[in-house]
Amino acid sequence: MSGEEGPKPSVTVTVVAGGATPVRTIRIPYPVPGRVGIFGGLLTLALLILSWGYFAVRASRVAGLEEEIAEFQGQEERIEALAQSLVEVELAYARIRSLFGADALPAAEDLWLPPAIGRTSRAQQPAEPDLPTAWPLTQGGYVTQDQLPSTRGGHPGIDIATPSGSYIRASASGVVAEAGEDEVYGYFLVLDHGTGYRTRYAHASMLLVAEGARVRRNEVIALSGSTGQSTAPHLHFEILQEGTPVDPLSLVVWP
Repeated sequence: MSGEEGPKPSVTVTVVAGGATPVRTIRIPYPVPGRVGIFGGLLTLALLILSWGYFAVRASRVAGLEEEIAEFQGQEERIEALAQSLVEVELAYARIRSLFGADALPAAEDLWLPPAIGRTSRAQQPAEPDLPTAWPLTQGGYVTQDQLPSTRGGHPGIDIATPSGSYIRASASGVVAEAGEDEVYGYFLVLDHGTGYRTRYAHASMLLVAEGARVRRNEVIALSGSTGQSTAPHLHFEILQEGTPVDPLSLVVWP
């Protein structure tokens, strides 16, 4: 008997692995001759499913790793920006230290602290006559105003910008001739050095020696501040010779 044969029966299997893996369609004709054919077809199908599943898992892990790498790169950029900011801060701090001479501290043997509270330096041996040539601070500072003669508006000393609370020290050995508070100078001290020279230290935040006390060269006598007629922390320092102002920078050694 002749005639066209119809389509052979088959089994169609659609595999969906998920993720970015494309959908797979497998068409298996049947009946497959023999049991070997059936087993081989099922084994092939199982292997295909497992392989697509494996690649789907790998694809999802790659996507996760890419996200982690992007996050790490963002963190690295933030760390680099932070490191650059720290470098800029350190440079700014170094400029400030250089401005105020914080690196120019005197040696320990050149720095004298005032007597302990409750003791007086009146009983010390009289200081030898001394010229005021020592810098009146334990740090360099920055001269913001020079000494000007009275004919040029008058400024009998120099102004040295320095942080509040800095150590003010005696420019030479001598006796505290004046110690008190003034409307213009704020808290101030005047030392008599016994050579016709006197020095004045003004705008202090605290005085550490009293009138009549004897002090030694480089002894800490007060703490800097901004008292009296002052707009910012600084030390006003004068040198008087027989009552006449002398330019301090002509005598003292600026560190």
